[in-house]
Amino acid sequence: QVQLVESGGGLVQPGGSLRLSCTPSVSIFTAYAMGWYRQVPGKQRTAVATISPGGNTDYPDSVRGRFTISRNNARNTIYLQMNNLQPEDTAVYYCFADFGRNSLSWGQGTQVTVSS
Repeated sequence: QVQLVESGGGLVQPGGSLRLSCTPSVSIFTAYAMGWYRQVPGKQRTAVATISPGGNTDYPDSVRGRFTISRNNARNTIYLQMNNLQPEDTAVYYCFADFGRNSLSWGQGTQVTVSS
């Protein structure tokens, strides 16, 4: 089992910022892809950001220009910088990684709440 430890969630006001971190128990060099999904209770998980081994990134229209995914190989960690957060960004955010196993690896989830 691959462990993905997430941190950085919390409560912020609209317009605020948070940075999420995700550190796997294996090297990120071995991942085919990594990123984050988010989920609101009663709804399907949707992709927020992905990054490829070559550094290519992808974002849905809902977060493009506000969210940035990056990685630090020395720290074996990926980050999601979230700026100008809005109430519709409220969700549980899950880090994922594809290590070529039978299924994707998932973090434990971290709650992001945007409210005034």
